[in-house]
Amino acid sequence: MSRTEGDNVLISKLDFGDPLYFHPSDISSTPIITLKLTGTENYRVWSCAMTLALQTKNKMGFVNGKVKRDKTNAILGNQWDRCNSVVLSWILGTISEELYLGQVYSTIASEVWTELKETYDKVDGAVIFNLHKKINSITQNGSSLSEYYHTLNSLWKQFDAMVHIPDNTQ
Repeated sequence: MSRTEGDNVLISKLDFGDPLYFHPSDISSTPIITLKLTGTENYRVWSCAMTLALQTKNKMGFVNGKVKRDKTNAILGNQWDRCNSVVLSWILGTISEELYLGQVYSTIASEVWTELKETYDKVDGAVIFNLHKKINSITQNGSSLSEYYHTLNSLWKQFDAMVHIPDNTQ
């Protein structure tokens, strides 16, 4: 459906594919993911999980800046404010208490997203070393083969996400 009917914008007429649409389950108090961002050591995993969750809810545009606030229509502008606040609360709800204290006064979800990326999306040698150490020291130690494989596979995926090997085939 169209956003407008005459000169009036009807929020209730927003199509579910519109980023400004809110599903009844899209409330700020419901955690979007359970993983808490603690810093550099888990930023990439957190970012992947958040991106997937935000894409599922059609709200990625609020963190990558593609969905802009409408400055000409007050109703759509207010709906953007509401969506931005919910996305911001989802982000704040998934970061550790220490990181939360540095972001709680923020008002724009995309600015918080960018700041977290610039601060924590770092390839830290110590984190890579510790992850590599975990991979090398993992043992089955009584767990089932599938549990052992799952643990090892997830560690390798984390390692691959952190370390980008240059492609010399170009």
